[in-house]
Amino acid sequence: MGDSSTTENGVKPKTGIKVIIVGAGFGGLTAAIECIRHGHTPVIYESFPSLKVLGDIITFGPNAGRIFARWDNGSVAAKMRSISIDLQSYGFNIHKWDTGEIVLNQKTPPPNPKAPMFNGHRGELHEIVFNYAQEIGVEILLGQRVDNYWEDETGAGLVLADGTKVHGDVVIGSDGVRSKARTLVLGYEDKPKSSGYAVWRAWFSNKDMLADRETAHFCESGDTFNGWIGPDVHFLFSTLKGGSDCCWVLTHRDEHDIDESWSFPGKIADVKKLLHTWDPMCTKIISKTPEEKIVDWKLVYRDPLPNWVSGYGSAPGHGRICLLGDAAHPFLPTSAQGATQALEDGATIAVMLRKAGKENVRGALRAYQDIRYERVKKVQKTGETTRDMWHNTDWEKVKKNPEIIQFPREDWVFGHDAELHAEEMGDELIAKASEGLKAAKI
Repeated sequence: MGDSSTTENGVKPKTGIKVIIVGAGFGGLTAAIECIRHGHTPVIYESFPSLKVLGDIITFGPNAGRIFARWDNGSVAAKMRSISIDLQSYGFNIHKWDTGEIVLNQKTPPPNPKAPMFNGHRGELHEIVFNYAQEIGVEILLGQRVDNYWEDETGAGLVLADGTKVHGDVVIGSDGVRSKARTLVLGYEDKPKSSGYAVWRAWFSNKDMLADRETAHFCESGDTFNGWIGPDVHFLFSTLKGGSDCCWVLTHRDEHDIDESWSFPGKIADVKKLLHTWDPMCTKIISKTPEEKIVDWKLVYRDPLPNWVSGYGSAPGHGRICLLGDAAHPFLPTSAQGATQALEDGATIAVMLRKAGKENVRGALRAYQDIRYERVKKVQKTGETTRDMWHNTDWEKVKKNPEIIQFPREDWVFGHDAELHAEEMGDELIAKASEGLKAAKI
């Protein structure tokens, strides 16, 4: 690891800003790492008592890769790359749902070391980022349940379940879709709604796949990625780590009541029933999956929140608490951008705080919302448009032009550099936000 104090690794002079971050997911860890790079002092409070390598596949677009690639002169990205899917030779095979025919092989763009893409196991990639955050001096306090948040004119912090009062200059609520910070920032509870869809998802070893000649080929010659697209359903199947690990995600209609929970154990019989008229290969793959590995995940959404920052717009408070990632803007999986947008949030906040300085934390947080809001809203929509494009496919049109069914890789999404954008626009937006604060006499 390179010396974290060197200018080569992009670390700026100390700002004296103490940043309290709630949640050690990808968004919270990125915010903390970026805070170190930009001279702040971050501390993360996480309710989980220990780090567990859980979950299944997660995707990071090149707009996240740009952020990862700047850490420790590329060594973090190299570790992530080594356990991620490699589709340079295979690409993405898109199949018609009933016949199984491959209607398009979508090629994988050539690798860009400055903006790599990653598809890998959520827990394994998270462990790499978590360990790097600790290596560079991020204080991560596990097993810390947050009871409440507080802020006043001069500071902000937390009250922990044991009564401890934590003091800082700013609090970032990176506490996920069930965010406690969201209710505090908004001044009311924003209840999730059913998206009308759910996913079954699984990650498992290739043992049973290899034992059947009809499925073994997916695991015998490197990484693969196949998708079957059908009426209001799509089924994505990958093999990773040279074919040793398998994972799939199946998105389908589901109007389940989500008041209590939106994650349940999945049943193979239910998945097979849905796919009984599909290409038999889909059922073959499902049948090789150990049932205990299947999760039934109800997809929830929220209308775009009016505010991510306390004391802004209709939100109560003093402007020192903000939301990041899923707490502010949950994404549908078909966007393949949820975690990536949380990373963009983290990189942006760190730049804005450095530019505004300790005396103008409120201006920094307002500028963070102003620079991020419309972009995030637009990227959120891509989750719906991709799903709807696949689920309502006109196969006659696909015959004439197969490329209309490919997974969108749009330049305005992938080409974005959140840190650079914040550096370029930050001063102007902070000045504008500060004028707003003065005008409102806050």
